[in-house]
Amino acid sequence: MHDRTHTSKRLIGETPPEFRSTGRDPRIDVCRGIALWWIFLDHVPNNVGSWLTLRNYGFCDAAEIFMFISGVTCALAYGRARQRDGWRGMVSRSLWRAWDIYAAFLLLALACAVLVYVAGSDHLADDSNTRVLFERPGAALAHAAILQFRPVNTDVLPVFVICHVLFAPLLWLLLRAPNVTLGLSLLLYAPVHIFGWRVPAWPDGVWFFNPLAWQFLVVLGAWYVIEGKTIRDWITSRPALVLSTLFLATSLVLALGQHIKALPQTVTDLLFPLDKSNLSPLRLLHFLALAIVASWLVPAGWRGLSTPMLRGARWCGENSLPIYCLGVLLALVSQFDLFNISNRPAMQIALSLGGVLMMTAVAALLNALSTKRKPAVGAVDWKMPAAVTNRKVEDRARGTVLDAQLRAVTAPSTYCP
Repeated sequence: MHDRTHTSKRLIGETPPEFRSTGRDPRIDVCRGIALWWIFLDHVPNNVGSWLTLRNYGFCDAAEIFMFISGVTCALAYGRARQRDGWRGMVSRSLWRAWDIYAAFLLLALACAVLVYVAGSDHLADDSNTRVLFERPGAALAHAAILQFRPVNTDVLPVFVICHVLFAPLLWLLLRAPNVTLGLSLLLYAPVHIFGWRVPAWPDGVWFFNPLAWQFLVVLGAWYVIEGKTIRDWITSRPALVLSTLFLATSLVLALGQHIKALPQTVTDLLFPLDKSNLSPLRLLHFLALAIVASWLVPAGWRGLSTPMLRGARWCGENSLPIYCLGVLLALVSQFDLFNISNRPAMQIALSLGGVLMMTAVAALLNALSTKRKPAVGAVDWKMPAAVTNRKVEDRARGTVLDAQLRAVTAPSTYCP
């Protein structure tokens, strides 16, 4: 008789276990919510509150966290949608989400222009990159419609539009050849730094978030959901933790030394400023080290996730698109001459705290409204295939244990990419 050994290697095209699960890891939304708070604090110029964010203590900032988690949530949401509705349903959902982000971007751009007009400030028009919208409205709106013109701080939304539009073929490739797909993404990232590849923009010709570079973090997040178990043992190993901690400590010393002018000029000129537009390799390495340490410090089921502050962060993470847009507008309002925060730390602290509280309150309100709109428990989702609503299938599901595939269909994912 031959021994049969179990293998955990996933077959080509086989459904990853993460797609069959219907749970929601609160750490994902908490991290995304904290990233949204940090992005708001960093967007307020000369803000003492930005010392609470990641930006001043290493090479990367909240943008890397936001991008990577977007790849994770896209893989979970669209992977489960494919399980439930097939490829056609998954493509439809990804395109609708891309449309939502596209519409939000255009509305946000117009809202920024309205706020600048109301403020009546020339320097704010320059700082927000909206002056051209007043001087050449037709050309500016036309280029905004094709994602080539973006007011300041709205740059990340066009990247997400592209990622959602292209996520269906990306998911198809990841399910069949995950490591090859990640390698191709890395091959697209490398020429950005070797040959200076860029995507055309208007009027200055530069995307602040070069999609050819930042796509790597989105692909990496999606790859980790599908194939990350191959390196999970190494990530959770003590050598990985030690190396990551040493890298974070070194980057902390260098970052603080650069802020207080304590580094030799040759070191400063060699390292800083780090290229955020093209996702500097040092920024990427810093984020990876941070992710490894965070996975050690915040394990699944950590009780601290239920504290009031992190519960608020979770609400913001669950409503990332409207809360991001709100944060952009609040950061713009903070620059009104009325507040004059440049040399007033008390006003900076008040605006920072007030902005975070407002973002949390709006997120809580959105969650409350969403809960009221949800159908009653046991109600049949109108999008479910007819086979699921068949009485025989339901009777069979009530008996013994649900099949993993049926479990994924009858309990749709709650992730919003």
